Amino acid sequence: MGTLDRYVLREVAQAWLAVTGVLLVVLVSNELAQILGMAAERGYPRAIILDLIGLTSIQNLTVLIPVAMLIGIVLALGRLYHESEMAAIRACGVGPARLLRPIGLLAAGVTVLLSWIALSAAPQAFARAQDIKREALRTAEFGTLEPGKFHTFAGGSAVFYAESSDPDGTLRHVFLERREADGVEVVLADRARHLVREDGALHLIVLYDGERYDGGAGLPVLRRVRFAEHGIPVRLGAPDTGPARVETRPTLELWADPAPDAQAEFQWRVSLPLMVLILALLAIPLAELRPRQGRYARIGVVILVFFIYVNVLSAARTWIVKGWLATSVGLWWVHVLVLALALFLWWRRALPRRAAW
Repeated sequence: MGTLDRYVLREVAQAWLAVTGVLLVVLVSNELAQILGMAAERGYPRAIILDLIGLTSIQNLTVLIPVAMLIGIVLALGRLYHESEMAAIRACGVGPARLLRPIGLLAAGVTVLLSWIALSAAPQAFARAQDIKREALRTAEFGTLEPGKFHTFAGGSAVFYAESSDPDGTLRHVFLERREADGVEVVLADRARHLVREDGALHLIVLYDGERYDGGAGLPVLRRVRFAEHGIPVRLGAPDTGPARVETRPTLELWADPAPDAQAEFQWRVSLPLMVLILALLAIPLAELRPRQGRYARIGVVILVFFIYVNVLSAARTWIVKGWLATSVGLWWVHVLVLALALFLWWRRALPRRAAW
């Protein structure tokens, strides 16, 4: 690569990395707010919040990277135009077509990266996130026994309360009530321990040095039992797995499946890295600035183009799933239209100055 190629490549790569970093921070902040709200509503444990944020960020990178590439190219070339560096480059007999070499090299590398994310990493991240959410919902059926709070479990048929706790997790001055078909069981204990067995499927409350009262409304006899140790098992239900969502299926499996939803998901995954190459080709003519235009004059235009591109792709994906669009046509017509727009802009841009191209 020549000096000019290295210079343009460095400028565009730095702009792309900066835009990606900013968008990623915004994305993570948004995901954090959503996941914290979901955790508070559904009772997710705190330990999984960071895992969910990381997994959902991987999924959203598939759309973030193409728009960052488009904006990065426009910002970098906008600076060259605004500071008259592009005019100096043209004065040396070098036209915009020469920019295809360094920008195409960067776009090819980003396409390889995004292909791995979209075809492999993102589906695995989505599947892992779904597993974590299902397990968190199952665990939330029992939750954590915190002192000073009444806690219900076993479908609301049991109530637990502990006055305080020791640093080692031992609960002190415990009250437990369980309602059963033939009566009510009330337990008072000096201390208790909460144990988890069988990969979280079995929770065991072990009470020490207490009394148990068995009876119920209308029953003539109340039985009182003193104990040194008394265990109460609580088994959680099996996780509700349900049918696998199409977003979690491997890409090769989707490719071999002729079902409309599978083909729509497969074509969507392939479309994402393809977008990088098309947007890189489109960004070069869109980035050109007229005299006295500001450095950021084209940002609004390119963002609008990107959102139209993505929204039409998303609409076509829905049409495939609903059977309104043949899978053979699929999403490819959208890419053809945008590619035709890019080629038209290049052709129109070349007309007045063919000598420089």
